[in-house]
Amino acid sequence: QVQFVESGGGLVQPGGSLRLSCEVSGDTYSLRQLAWYRQPPGKQRELVADITSDGRINYGDSAKGRFAIARDGAGNTIHVYLGMNDLEAEDTAVYYCNDKDFLRSWGPGTQVTVSS
Repeated sequence: QVQFVESGGGLVQPGGSLRLSCEVSGDTYSLRQLAWYRQPPGKQRELVADITSDGRINYGDSAKGRFAIARDGAGNTIHVYLGMNDLEAEDTAVYYCNDKDFLRSWGPGTQVTVSS
């Protein structure tokens, strides 16, 4: 079983920055590709970025050039990070992390609100 706990969200002005963290615990040995997703108000969840255990990275169109994903840790606990710069109102969403190869139970997410 794998658990995800996201943190680091908040209220930020347009053009601001945030760094999200996700603590992944449990049976992490089976995880290869971890990802950040987001769900804007009234919309479906979408992929933001993903990273493999050997460091290969992929970004969704909305994240390219502004966001950076990273991961560290080993054993029973892994951390996945999402650095976000030049935030826009359209980035307002609840952000989640999960296993991209095999979606598992979602964590609580962390709310990011971009507003002046």
